[in-house]
Amino acid sequence: MPTPSSTDEVAVLIGSYTPDSGGDGAGIAALKLAPATGHLAHDTGVPPLRVSGASFLAAHPSLDVVYSTNETDPGTVSALVGHGDGRLSPLGGPLSSGGANPCHLTVHPDGGWLLTANYGSDTAPGSVAVHRLDADGRPVELTDVAVHEGAGPVVGRQEGSHAHQVLVDPAGRYVLATDLGADAVFTYRLDTRTGTLEQVAVSQLRRGSGPRHLVFAPGGELVFSADELSSTVTCHRYDAGTGTLAGLSSVPATAVRNVTNQPGGIVASPCGRFVWVTNRGADTVAAFRVTGTTLEPIDEMPAGGTWPRGLTHADDHLLVANQHSGTLVALRVLDDGALRQAGPALSVPSVVCALVL
Repeated sequence: MPTPSSTDEVAVLIGSYTPDSGGDGAGIAALKLAPATGHLAHDTGVPPLRVSGASFLAAHPSLDVVYSTNETDPGTVSALVGHGDGRLSPLGGPLSSGGANPCHLTVHPDGGWLLTANYGSDTAPGSVAVHRLDADGRPVELTDVAVHEGAGPVVGRQEGSHAHQVLVDPAGRYVLATDLGADAVFTYRLDTRTGTLEQVAVSQLRRGSGPRHLVFAPGGELVFSADELSSTVTCHRYDAGTGTLAGLSSVPATAVRNVTNQPGGIVASPCGRFVWVTNRGADTVAAFRVTGTTLEPIDEMPAGGTWPRGLTHADDHLLVANQHSGTLVALRVLDDGALRQAGPALSVPSVVCALVL
């Protein structure tokens, strides 16, 4: 994996849409963040790697391996291995994601399984796929695909299911998958002997909300959702015994009026006091204070570009991937949870996500 050239730099990988996936990006490229200043720069010592539709990246918990969605129809997933000089190279060829338009993935904490959320298409439902990983971290076998069923009231977006994120709960007991089309979170138990998923629950969320991504607060009792279709952020109580969510409170994702807005990325602070969300349409990043089981808006600032999609915590900063303007921006997190742009925007065509190494 790319390594910083000094102790004052943080290594970052970005993913972008490539020309064959509707964008102008390189795929995967290496950057450097200077935490003291918030300055972002391309790592000129690491050549970009053309990975089609690299819309989300995830790292293996113990190996120098990174995984990427290839957001196409039909979809694939790719694995990349890091070298001592910072270069990345493919670790085997792309494998079928088991569905259409994979948009999120994560590695199971035991390091043996890759979990992928397939958004689906107008004709293909959303689904969650499992790949077995070998000792080198290479995906070698598609072991299961769990297909979602459901729909919602929003015309043009919720005629069918659309899985948008897959994650493992803090206890490592359940696999959760948000579904924007079904207004639901599907809960699975992963059999780590066979790589198969057993559905154990479905949490039905507010109709028409279109849950996109979840983030857990420290401790795992509360979980927050970025609701793409209702332009809200919701606090849920998580039952670790059953793997289910119960909605507690919701707030608007942005204070900007007279604009169609779709929340994108969501991040919770390590201390559990703050939550931040990107707003596509308002083109802002909003900050909220967690007060009991409610969210209090405390700050909202320009995202440094248009259509802010990915949001990534990096040291004392948040990295904002502005897809349509092709800019990556570092926002400094202040002690009270408010944000300030730390350095100039960096040009990164069709950027949609960032991964801190």
